[in-house]
Amino acid sequence: MKVLVIGAGGHVGKHIVKALQASPDTPIAQVRHTQQADEYRQQDVDTRLVDLEAPLEDIAVAMQGADAVIFSAGSGGSTGDDKTLLIDLDGAVKSMQAAQQLGIKRFVMVSALGADKRERWSDALKPYYVAKHYADEWLKQSGLDYTILRPGSLSDDESTQRISVGYPEEREGKSIPRRDVAVAAVAALHIDQSIGKELDFLSGDQDMLEVLKSL
Repeated sequence: MKVLVIGAGGHVGKHIVKALQASPDTPIAQVRHTQQADEYRQQDVDTRLVDLEAPLEDIAVAMQGADAVIFSAGSGGSTGDDKTLLIDLDGAVKSMQAAQQLGIKRFVMVSALGADKRERWSDALKPYYVAKHYADEWLKQSGLDYTILRPGSLSDDESTQRISVGYPEEREGKSIPRRDVAVAAVAALHIDQSIGKELDFLSGDQDMLEVLKSL
């Protein structure tokens, strides 16, 4: 299966591409910067150069040939609220619309822990959570075969593939390795029980693949 990774230039996106390379699937890396595209092409990775602020038609062209989509893009912490709106929300929705147009059903969304809980949103990050929340809601109404993954704070620790599920009462000091988020996104593609489901998770004691199979 050819899997388009939207946001392949990001920290999680890079791990998703690596996880796909280590699997029977084939990654297609979608990035927005020429340098990122050149790096992937040097690795012989099929690469699509397109910005999520581009018209829907351009995003659909970049998606051609894919069998599934993993969305892991974000505007980043150094940009303003305008870019959060344009990338994390509108860019995500345009990606879903492109998948609909092309008949690509499988769509895995890497969202954020707490995006579905307005009462938990901090004032400082409220625009980010608003964008993630409504992107997730749009996906749930899209008719696509979706899985929404909501990891908590991200770390560069080694993968353990062991998680805790749900929104914890206390998040202080808790995180999840980016590598585990990548493994979950790739694994979900082939776990039918995860279709139409949402998973909030951090590092813990439960086997991640078994959790995905039990959703």
